[in-house]
Amino acid sequence: MADNETVQPQFAVKQFFIKDLSFEAPQGVAAFSNKWQPNFSVELNTKNSKVSDNTYEVILTVTITAKNNDETVFLIEVQQAGLFNAVGLAEENLRGALGVLAPSLLFPFVREVVDSTAIKGGFPPVNMQPVNFEALFIQAQQAKAKKDAEAAPAETH
Repeated sequence: MADNETVQPQFAVKQFFIKDLSFEAPQGVAAFSNKWQPNFSVELNTKNSKVSDNTYEVILTVTITAKNNDETVFLIEVQQAGLFNAVGLAEENLRGALGVLAPSLLFPFVREVVDSTAIKGGFPPVNMQPVNFEALFIQAQQAKAKKDAEAAPAETH
């Protein structure tokens, strides 16, 4: 490639995979004797790491806890991962791709894994609502900026 040629920015999926999957039903058979009126809690977390020059691993971790009468009926934790190829992206665009686009691409796989795991565990399907990863990313960036500002030593005059 000649010096005056620019690299076209690219962000592409190389591979999706389940990194970890856990299912627990601590009540066992007793869980099926109560009327099914669950309360669900959902925890989301993303992290990414550089695997090689242009390859990044992004992991979307989702933990679903179903409680019936304040007792845990089941718990599902999924670490859905993906390998992504990123070339020619400015640092800010790369952070956005890894923090917004990649989790958005991983989420449908997480939804399917959670749903099928609940069913295979003997429970009704779990209908996870869509997630606005852009809003979560912006909130995380703002929280980090605030924390960094608070941690910075105050200037003295």
